[in-house]
Amino acid sequence: MRALLARYPRLAETLPWVDLGVRQTPVEWWRVGETTLLAKRDDLSASTLGGNKVRALELLLAGVQPGHRLLTVGPTGSTHALAVAAHGALLGARTRVITWPQEGHAIADATGRRLRELADVTAARSVAEAYLLAAVRRLAGGPRWIPAGGSVPLGALGHVDAALELAEQLTSMRLPRPDLVVAPLGSGGTVAGLLAGLAVAELPMRVVGVRVVPRVVATRRRVLRLAARTHALLGRLAGATLPPLDVGALEIEQEHYGGAYGRETSAGQTAATALADAGGPRLDGTYSAKAFGVALERARLVPDERVLFWLTFDARWLTRGNIMPKVPRPDPSPSSR
Repeated sequence: MRALLARYPRLAETLPWVDLGVRQTPVEWWRVGETTLLAKRDDLSASTLGGNKVRALELLLAGVQPGHRLLTVGPTGSTHALAVAAHGALLGARTRVITWPQEGHAIADATGRRLRELADVTAARSVAEAYLLAAVRRLAGGPRWIPAGGSVPLGALGHVDAALELAEQLTSMRLPRPDLVVAPLGSGGTVAGLLAGLAVAELPMRVVGVRVVPRVVATRRRVLRLAARTHALLGRLAGATLPPLDVGALEIEQEHYGGAYGRETSAGQTAATALADAGGPRLDGTYSAKAFGVALERARLVPDERVLFWLTFDARWLTRGNIMPKVPRPDPSPSSR
């Protein structure tokens, strides 16, 4: 929240948040084959578990105390659910996640296994059933609801802060302003927050959201509505008149979904392999590989267009061991409830 609080000091009184260790993430030049582009390393956003979700959780977990119970939903390999469970545990909270099936791949399956170690997982048969079960638990009272993906105006403010952070880095590092930012588009919080944040920073850049979910979930109308609500919320909390939102800055890339959530694509995997061969970080097949494939393609096809890839997936936990706190399992086991 450093960049946001520095720009709007009133937020220190009006915007509750909790420090989950989010720090400024690097902006790097990447060279992949003959193609050069910028990358925002949001995989390094926190030392325990980074990625994009922790930025929203610094706001959505404000006020959580030891012994509190959290509730969220997501697919079986949900990085959002994993982030809620991991960062909630650092605050002493227990998380229940209601999941629905998705297509599997190595990283999604590993995420699901790690999630079951950290959270109490209830398996639903569909998205509709997961939300129904969550609604029943919410009506019964007790758990604190964390919306899917953290994609509500309050959570999206985390990426307004990230956009302001980027603006500072472009100036301090004397980097050329990118023409477009490429990020995966799922529940929409990251893309909507960046869209609102770049408007606030008065950076005229296009935001390309690479759709990785069914079309009905990630519509242009839905993303723009979330961006507008986030922009309005910031204006109210900051007591300020903000630069206007540029709705024309949003572009949704529709061709790299793959036909099902979690399904890897050949273009995404080719791009991920090329990055790994160049010494870059590991990408996941659900989100970051697809977005990087688009970023790399744009940078190759239009060499004069400056592209920045926003890396939302933290793969470090896959290789460096158990870096997230264990949460004691309940008795009886979640599967019997």
